[in-house]
Amino acid sequence: MDIKEIENLIRFVSSQKNVGEVEIEKKDFKLVIRKPAQNIVAAPQYIQATAVPAPQMSAPAAQQTIEAPKANAENNAPAAVASNLITIKSPMIGTFYRSSSPDKPSFVNVGDEVKPGKPVCIIEAMKLFNEIESEVSGKIVKLLVDNATPVEYDQPLFLVEPN
Repeated sequence: MDIKEIENLIRFVSSQKNVGEVEIEKKDFKLVIRKPAQNIVAAPQYIQATAVPAPQMSAPAAQQTIEAPKANAENNAPAAVASNLITIKSPMIGTFYRSSSPDKPSFVNVGDEVKPGKPVCIIEAMKLFNEIESEVSGKIVKLLVDNATPVEYDQPLFLVEPN
């Protein structure tokens, strides 16, 4: 079984609502893919609310409340600018590594240019080290995962500002 078949199985399990686990066993290996439990229902908590009369507003206070939405619109501007960023996501479950070995430099850092086919990280899955290549052109703006930490399928790894 090659890595593409494993990736397809992972995609299948994550996309199916009725499938929580797939187990494949052959002579020389065993593969188990499980979905994390997501439908955990907590007991409802009830909070008693009490009515409090609204304070009387003077004219200057009313002006402040009218001007507040304008300030919020300006605060949302950085989010609008960030919407043009492209996310490089993990194609598999595994352990994220920024370099090929501890004594080697990182594949990419914030500010580095990437293009399709350029390695950006390694993800170890089942003792296999898979080099993950960029599928986009642009500049790395943010690293979203720490080195040597577990990642999930489709988890964001990098934010890239396209060229």
